[in-house]
Amino acid sequence: MPPTSPSSRRAAKALIARISGAYGLVLLLTIVTFVTMSSIPDGMVWKATGLSVGILTAVVGILGSGVSHRSSLLTAGTGAAAIILAFLAAAIDSNVTLLLAAAITACLLLVCEAAILRQVVRSTSVDFRTILGAITSYTMLGLIFSFVYLAAVLAQGSGDFFIGHASIERGDLIFFSYTTLTTTGYGNLVPAAQPGMSIAVVEMLFGQIFLVTLVARLVSLWQPRKRQMRDSSA
Repeated sequence: MPPTSPSSRRAAKALIARISGAYGLVLLLTIVTFVTMSSIPDGMVWKATGLSVGILTAVVGILGSGVSHRSSLLTAGTGAAAIILAFLAAAIDSNVTLLLAAAITACLLLVCEAAILRQVVRSTSVDFRTILGAITSYTMLGLIFSFVYLAAVLAQGSGDFFIGHASIERGDLIFFSYTTLTTTGYGNLVPAAQPGMSIAVVEMLFGQIFLVTLVARLVSLWQPRKRQMRDSSA
């Protein structure tokens, strides 16, 4: 990789500084990814498009989490490579290539999740921005597992992934991911075999542990601080 010029480095640092800690932007991109994955029709090109939106969400989240310049370049390069792989899979109609792109997307989102959580946990004060970061992290969990399910479907090849469903309909995976994450469990989509059942159990555990240990704690700490500020200004 050729060395970057000082001007390009300054431009990259300025862009990273602009999106640093922008949890609202990451949450918005997460919602856009959710809508895209829920509404796109079946087909390799559309799957590649959904993966690309997820990759963009992960890259923006990682770049805005205070990573080093070298890590920023690695993140951007990995994201670009994953997008190329996704559309290459659509061009050559290769499930294996699309599986690799989906796995990279899930890994990038997982890194983004960890980076945001690190910032939230290390925050010295709990305010609306911190709560927004926690909400973004929780929302992103559903996305991560939806891409994990997609990778599992592609790796499985033949056989029904859901009981009584010969094919995956539009939005099935992301709907199943969020109903599993929140332990809603409507029962209309049930994994037929492994590894779907094991992944669902892991997602249920992650969702409940996350809510109990992080979000509830941050919210409880945020409210007393607001009361203290009102008392001191009175």
